[in-house]
Amino acid sequence: MNAATSDPPVIEAHALTKSFGSTRALAGVDLAIHRGESVAIMGASGSGKTTLLHVLAGIIAPDSGRVTFRPAAGAAMEVNELGEGARSRLRRERFGFVFQQGLLIPELTAVENVALASMINGVKRADAVQHAASWLAALGLAGMEDRRIGELSGGQAQRVAIARAQATGAELVFADEPTGALDSHTSNEVMDALLWSTTGQGRTLIVVTHDAEVAGRCTRTVAVRDGRIISAAVAA
Repeated sequence: MNAATSDPPVIEAHALTKSFGSTRALAGVDLAIHRGESVAIMGASGSGKTTLLHVLAGIIAPDSGRVTFRPAAGAAMEVNELGEGARSRLRRERFGFVFQQGLLIPELTAVENVALASMINGVKRADAVQHAASWLAALGLAGMEDRRIGELSGGQAQRVAIARAQATGAELVFADEPTGALDSHTSNEVMDALLWSTTGQGRTLIVVTHDAEVAGRCTRTVAVRDGRIISAAVAA
């Protein structure tokens, strides 16, 4: 997907600012991401890249500026103008998340971790488990459904997290250093799974990473420094 498409962006930031005390994390960020793109956000520690991801996802509110999300069906919405309940519902129903450590529930099995996301949205347990198992199988984890997270390798656990992010049909997946704790071989496998399950299905991926190889697999890399975007290169 080329960022120059004539379709309106699936998510768009305009003039975002955010400070934590005297530290300015975002200093007037504009960014447009189109449906089907995979966008890597890179920058040094403290550059503002994770803050940008959290503001785009509605996890934290900007001090000023706006974030517009345009779902595939329904009206566009200003994320930062939604109440906390509406933002929570947006994250639950429309957005998916994959974090560096997965943030999975260790007491639950792999299939239960994935099914839980759908069950929270009102899907019956049997249907949620069946759907979760199909995602696990698609991501190479068939036969591991009943293993607890501590019984899986780091790469396997991240694939459970990816399945969880997709189980609700998320249009937009946010990934924060999803390969940061993995070796290079496992990192490639996880990126294969992440790209296949997002842009490979016509969905959109935004990934914060410090790894140039991970960024190189995305369609576009956005470089952030001192709370500003300094470049936005399309992959060759």
